[in-house]
Amino acid sequence: MGNSEKILKVLDKGFVEIVDYMGGDRSAVRAARVSHGKDISTDEKDKRLIEHLMKNGHTSPFEHITFTFYVKAPIFVVRQWFRHRIGMSPNEISRRYTSKNVDEFYIPTNIRFQDTDDKQKNIVVGDEKLKKEVIEIIEEAYEKSYEAYEKLINIGVTKELARIILPVGEYTEFYLTTNARALMHFLDLRASSHAQWEIQQYAIALAYFFQKLCPWTYEAYIKYAYQGDVLDKL
Repeated sequence: MGNSEKILKVLDKGFVEIVDYMGGDRSAVRAARVSHGKDISTDEKDKRLIEHLMKNGHTSPFEHITFTFYVKAPIFVVRQWFRHRIGMSPNEISRRYTSKNVDEFYIPTNIRFQDTDDKQKNIVVGDEKLKKEVIEIIEEAYEKSYEAYEKLINIGVTKELARIILPVGEYTEFYLTTNARALMHFLDLRASSHAQWEIQQYAIALAYFFQKLCPWTYEAYIKYAYQGDVLDKL
């Protein structure tokens, strides 16, 4: 995988970068075959075994495939992301210690209104004038919050206290190490039309790297196990 393929832009200022990984399709194959003390490997047999594991829900062998990502995302996306605690290990930048990129905020282009008939659904706004009005309100709120943050810092308030006025639309950064089993669970829930649109975009980026690095596993996952409704349309 070339350097240009290791990072994907997400939203207006965010990204997902693959910085490290261990194993691949055959890591799961080896882990599964040890149960029977066998190590017979051909492409055809290995692919068939992966399909069998996925089809029958034997997913523990996929824990032997690991990925480390470097992610930049709005705080509200990250708060949803970090609800996935099993098999995902994050370390996030601390606003207690640094003001790096503290003035970067998410400006949405996908503006949605609440569906009055179904609280679980929303309606994408197509009216450009209305979209512009919504974006201007958001930008104004960001500007005021950041101006207040700067004033607090300039008069000597600590970063750990000044940060309390920053909005959840602010960008943050983190490293995340996970395994393929946990990643598939994440994709089931977040690469889904039931998830918020913004986190769907990050799930799609993760799926891209998953497919590139573990094509047999990814293909079997989409065919036999995937519970969402976004990735199979790509």
